[in-house]
Amino acid sequence: MNPRLQALQPYPFEKLRALIASAGQAPSTLKPINLSIGEPKHEAPQCVKDAITGGLDGLSVYPASKGEPRLRQAIANWISRRYQIPAPDAETQVLPALGSREALFAFAQTILNPIEGATVVCPNPFYQIYEGAALLAGAKPYYVNSDPKQNFRTTWDAVPEDVWAKTQLVFVCSPGNPAGNVMTLADWKYLFDLSDRFGFAIASDECYSEIYLDETTPPLGGMQAAYQLGRHDYKNLISFSSLSKRSNVPGMRSGFVAGDASFIAKFLLYRTYHGSAMSPVVSAASIAAWQDEDHVIDNRKQYRDKFDAVLPILEPVLDVRRPDASFYLWAGTPGSDTEFARDLLGATAVTVLPGSFVGRDNHGINPGQNRIRIALVAPIAECIEAAQRIADFARQRNR
Repeated sequence: MNPRLQALQPYPFEKLRALIASAGQAPSTLKPINLSIGEPKHEAPQCVKDAITGGLDGLSVYPASKGEPRLRQAIANWISRRYQIPAPDAETQVLPALGSREALFAFAQTILNPIEGATVVCPNPFYQIYEGAALLAGAKPYYVNSDPKQNFRTTWDAVPEDVWAKTQLVFVCSPGNPAGNVMTLADWKYLFDLSDRFGFAIASDECYSEIYLDETTPPLGGMQAAYQLGRHDYKNLISFSSLSKRSNVPGMRSGFVAGDASFIAKFLLYRTYHGSAMSPVVSAASIAAWQDEDHVIDNRKQYRDKFDAVLPILEPVLDVRRPDASFYLWAGTPGSDTEFARDLLGATAVTVLPGSFVGRDNHGINPGQNRIRIALVAPIAECIEAAQRIADFARQRNR
């Protein structure tokens, strides 16, 4: 048995299941509303459904590890349209992936050299795949706390130089999970300069890039930032994206990686053996999704409507603000986040995720402590009902 498995912590939703077991029975008159997991519930686009049914002949074909050329080109064209940069080379700078989660984990196994002191830097709170990928590749995670006074910005400038000297990989997440914060061009320049100096790779998790709340101001992407800073070869950068949130198709498991051609070549070699080629059926559906923006614009409007409806209910009773992007609210709680989430569920049948479950103790602080993550993925009527229940519960708790 791989001894590194023993270093893995329980996944946040395993912890949540244990917490739920101790919550007590909510009133039977209340319909359960689950806002704990970021699983989109909006309708999948018709163009994707049609492409799946029209592409079923692909079931008779073994897929290529590199993916279909038409899909790689569709992705390259989308990157160009979305980020206002020249299309990356579909032959050398783009690879389809089975969602960003699979690719983020596998990339770490490709890039990391498990020598003494090998370090992976990641934000805190964070998506737990970053930690697991580092540990199973033989590296040690170094957590960088977010700062609520800086809109939950990851404080990269707080990392000591001796840590950067041992760093092989940095995970960034922008828009962020759980706070929805977006990295600035100055943040990117800071990391790129350090990457040039110390030679580490940057894995940019951008799976929430298309869920933004100001239609006129899309979040800055990693490749876009690199290009604006004159890094036209995307040196040391790989960006990860997904259709799950953008197109409401989490069950399709479809995304891509793009960036530094030297990394893409090594990653393709790894994936040839890893066995993670995309089905031609999913490939056809993915092409349809990347080529259509109408459903994405409508998707964003639905989330904006939810934020507009829910925030006036919650702002008077919780420390909560509208995020820059994503579909989460990162709300402060009066006291323990785990107790609040447990008692909320027992009293109101609303499930949220304790913030401490997605953070780690670091420098004496768990930056997720005394916060909850609320995923506004349910239908708008359920989100409003859940917000009213949360607000009533919070008022009673504050008495």
